[in-house]
Amino acid sequence: MCRSIKQLRRPEGFPTDEDIQAAALQFVRKVSGYRQPSRANEEVFNRAIDDIAASTRRMLDSLSVK
Repeated sequence: MCRSIKQLRRPEGFPTDEDIQAAALQFVRKVSGYRQPSRANEEVFNRAIDDIAASTRRMLDSLSVK
């Protein structure tokens, strides 16, 4: 869907919080269609980024690597 989002789970190490936040930002931009939200939508835009980043961190921390 969004080619600029990089794979975050890599053999050489865990992604940083900044990596996860950047991927969440790209996802929200793609889904919303906004590069930068209006002031009226800024809070919901930023909350979505934070929610997605938190969910991504939980998922990556919970993955079983075999």
